Amino acid sequence: MLAVLKIKNLALVDDLTWELGPGLVGVTGQTGAGKSMIVGALKLILGERANHDLIRTGESSCSVEAIFELGGNLPQVNLLLEECGLEPCDGNTLVVKRVFGGGSGNKQFINCSPCTLGVLKSLGDQLVDLHGPHEHQSLLSQDRQLAMLDAYAQAGKERTAYAAAWRDWQTASEALEAFRGLRQATDAEIELLRYQVEEIESAAIDPDQETELEQRYRLVTNGARLVELTGEAARGLGSAIEQLGEVHRAIRELEKLDPALESLTGGFEGARVELEEIDRSLGDYLADLEFDPAEVAEMERRIDLLESLKRKYGQSLADVVAYGQQARERLRRIDQREDELERLEAAVARGRTALDSAAAALSKKRRAAAPKLAREIGGQLEDLGFRQSHFDVSIAPGTEPQARGYESIDFLFAPNPGEPPKPLRVVASSGEMSRVMLAVKSALADQDQIPLMVFDEIDANVGGEIAHAVGRKMASLGERHQVVAITHMPQVAALAHHHYVVCKEFAEDSTRSTLRPVAGDERTSELARMLGGVGKETLALAARMLTSGDR
Repeated sequence: MLAVLKIKNLALVDDLTWELGPGLVGVTGQTGAGKSMIVGALKLILGERANHDLIRTGESSCSVEAIFELGGNLPQVNLLLEECGLEPCDGNTLVVKRVFGGGSGNKQFINCSPCTLGVLKSLGDQLVDLHGPHEHQSLLSQDRQLAMLDAYAQAGKERTAYAAAWRDWQTASEALEAFRGLRQATDAEIELLRYQVEEIESAAIDPDQETELEQRYRLVTNGARLVELTGEAARGLGSAIEQLGEVHRAIRELEKLDPALESLTGGFEGARVELEEIDRSLGDYLADLEFDPAEVAEMERRIDLLESLKRKYGQSLADVVAYGQQARERLRRIDQREDELERLEAAVARGRTALDSAAAALSKKRRAAAPKLAREIGGQLEDLGFRQSHFDVSIAPGTEPQARGYESIDFLFAPNPGEPPKPLRVVASSGEMSRVMLAVKSALADQDQIPLMVFDEIDANVGGEIAHAVGRKMASLGERHQVVAITHMPQVAALAHHHYVVCKEFAEDSTRSTLRPVAGDERTSELARMLGGVGKETLALAARMLTSGDR
């Protein structure tokens, strides 16, 4: 359930913390007091785009935070969070927050981790079912109606099995169609593929040897200059070594005449040895610089070949190798196309058989549940004032399988006697739709996993005993869900398990909306106001409504 809703600087609300209870929560107040703030705050939590006009006058930012205490749907919520790369809930508590304005743009968080509006919307679909006088499009959608029927039929297992069979069949069918296109390959394309495969494979490419080959080729192409420079260095070093011999003899004489000089000349011998070692190394290097012209020509040919292949098939040798592998696989499939075609056709046939079997199991449950659901909704509608209406769940078989089964359905409704039932989307008025939606929700109460239902003035345009029936339905739903009813009808408010009043206050040239719980005499007075004005008779009637025991 929704445990806490915090609103700051939204429309007429400056700072509000609302701690809700379970069951049916009634919200009342005079027109214009700001009851819509609750719906507006919840829509932000559900991922609706933020309108900066909603920020309270004089403030720069707005925030809405909701704390949900989850029950049986905790595993599904955690699975969704995991799929979106978010942290799971801490215990059974989920925290959702929206902040916008203040120069920081729009930000949204789930359990303190930033997320996208798309994630909020997906999460909201599992947490809140919001209904207003003009928000019944989900009930008019045939796909949504089908989902409702499947939920009532407890066909979740069959629906999942069908969805898996559908994906497998689609995958096999797409592979077959792609291969049939492949079979149209012309002789010219086949010849080209053969040439490409042979050209790449005959090159015996090793991408790891490309760098070594390029380094060796640079040595070859600079061979003459290397020989020249190495010889020059060796000659200069040889001449220097000869002169060092004379220097060495002079140092020996100095050391004999003055032994103290040994500390100054001790490093000379080591330096001379190192120079001689360098001279020998240069000689060895010069000997290795003798390149075979045939080797040079072969390296040039090899490099030209590799560069040509890269121009044709990819920017690197790895790309060339990958292109060759793809060409060989395509050629293999063309060469074996008849066998491959038979294999793919068999896979499609097996997939269709499995799909037919899964569809039959799903259809069986749907056809068994449809008349029961129609009777259940019809009974709920009768309680809500449609005493001579007719409701039906029509199942129409399809000619081809679809993503959700082999049939389509339509909720048919005839609000008045003597009229043939027609699709709900073309016959129901806004006021009728509110009660039809409530009837459907009541019929599906045991199967509906969404913990919070919000009804925003769906009791508009009804009164008297019908309004009381609407309240009883909402209270009944409140036994299995948390229900928030924003209402103008005292018959509905009187049946709420918890009652809150929205008030508008004026102070210091500003206006703000507040929300407070009412009980006892305060609640009786609020119901009397809704009945037409606080007076002796209305107070007595309000007291009787609260003690009638219908809740």
